[in-house]
Amino acid sequence: MTLDIDTSKTLAKHARRLGKPRATVARELLREALLRREDLEQRRKLARDYAAGRGDAQELLADLERLQIEALDSLEGS
Repeated sequence: MTLDIDTSKTLAKHARRLGKPRATVARELLREALLRREDLEQRRKLARDYAAGRGDAQELLADLERLQIEALDSLEGS
């Protein structure tokens, strides 16, 4: 992956502060961002379904909560 100069410098600074290799920090940040994006997509879908009066909105909400817990658990285990 190619980063622009400013992003590369920011990543290096962040990695130094954490005492981790740049690649590790980059991987963690990407994983976190992807999980957040998936979460946002799920929330938008739930909102659309709820607004449309979908009967299984409660089931979707339970799935969303389960996914959030799994995401948090995976981040803690990283």
